[in-house]
Amino acid sequence: MLLQIHPALERVFKGGVLTRQITLDLLIRYNGPAGLRAAGNPGVKRWARNHTRKDPSALVDAIFEALSQQTVIVPGSEASEQIVPRLAATIKTLKAERADIAAQVEELIDSLPLLQVLTSMPGVGVKTASQILLAAGDFSTFQSAAHLAAYAGIAPVTRRSGTSIRGEFPSRAGNKKLKSALFQSAWVASNHDPISKAYYDRKRAEGKRHNAAIMCLARRRLNVVYAMVKHGTLYEEKTPEAA
Repeated sequence: MLLQIHPALERVFKGGVLTRQITLDLLIRYNGPAGLRAAGNPGVKRWARNHTRKDPSALVDAIFEALSQQTVIVPGSEASEQIVPRLAATIKTLKAERADIAAQVEELIDSLPLLQVLTSMPGVGVKTASQILLAAGDFSTFQSAAHLAAYAGIAPVTRRSGTSIRGEFPSRAGNKKLKSALFQSAWVASNHDPISKAYYDRKRAEGKRHNAAIMCLARRRLNVVYAMVKHGTLYEEKTPEAA
């Protein structure tokens, strides 16, 4: 809505998080674009330098360049000038509340023992571990790692045509969120964990495509994850069979 009222600022507002934050602060401080124009580029820069760690010169220049391009005055412009700073303040408040809620959720999740178990494994962060726990719980309803793999949809499925076996292919069924979390963690591990990378490279050397090799790695890692959660133990660098 803020950009619909003043579309000239759209390109500026699409910058990074810090850029959007400073832009909101300026709109609030100067009561909208008209106030920015009245204060002038040098004055806005002086205020911005005192209220941000990053040099705001390029951003302020971009804002004034965008404002200079909006030369057409449409009905309701004066009223919109009063709405913009209020919208900016509301957006800033919502962002702060969202960040606060996210911090509280992360703090709550960090206190869960199973999350600490999962995040000890390479490639599994707080977000991925949370997705796994939300989708599969404490694994108590799964009799084995194979059972959990089937539920996640990462267990290979044998396709047949009449009496002929056409080979094994990844399943298209399963819990999509759990499958995505396991796949993502395996992909990250294949780039940063030597053991996972070696296994991925071996599967690629066998002729498997990237996604198939990652899926094989995800299935192999699931054996370890299952044992870790069942026994409440942290990750150790050893094979799934040993785990």
